[in-house]
Amino acid sequence: MIDIVFLILAIFSIVGGIGMISFKQPIYSAISLIISILALAGIFALLSAPFLFMVQIIVYAGAIITLLLFIIMFLNIKDENLPEEKNKTLLIFLGAIFLVPFNILVIKAFNTLPSKPMGILGEEFGSIKSFGNVLFNDWLVPFELISMLLLCALVGAIVYARKECKHG
Repeated sequence: MIDIVFLILAIFSIVGGIGMISFKQPIYSAISLIISILALAGIFALLSAPFLFMVQIIVYAGAIITLLLFIIMFLNIKDENLPEEKNKTLLIFLGAIFLVPFNILVIKAFNTLPSKPMGILGEEFGSIKSFGNVLFNDWLVPFELISMLLLCALVGAIVYARKECKHG
């Protein structure tokens, strides 16, 4: 049963990715991206990774895609404003053909890896507690440096926006 659910989610993810690059309207591409992201969230749930499952839904499908859809709707892009994409299908097909040697290389690399037992993972795999322990024990300094970098970027954006308002 899990294999069937995985195949269905994988098909949704692939179809969403193909739809994202093949639709002309940006809103349809964004909806295809949502389908792909939700399918990946389902795959994370099948892998017993509840933290990644929730982050995928809350952060990506929730926040980022909502922002993207808001921007697309705010811009109100019409068909005549979109650029002409001549030979789009041909270029997508050629891109897929050029990726075949890379995919063969990756498959050969996976086949040369030593075989490991495929047993059931422990209770702690993918849990928020184990993720937090690793994050705040092993990666505390990089985590704090990134948060200081984001704070500096936020302050810089506010200062830059205030200067633009005064002069504008």
